[in-house]
Amino acid sequence: MKALTDLFSTDYGLMSIIGIGMMIAGILSFVVVVRRKMNEVPGPDQKK
Repeated sequence: MKALTDLFSTDYGLMSIIGIGMMIAGILSFVVVVRRKMNEVPGPDQKK
């Protein structure tokens, strides 16, 4: 319980939450971009 109190009430805990959130947002955006690229139909100028 002390760990949760430190996580939400101290400056280093809040920065950890922000860092974790930014990493999750980056991973999700990477997944979205990769899925869009994988689902694109190759054009005539792209090699097979």
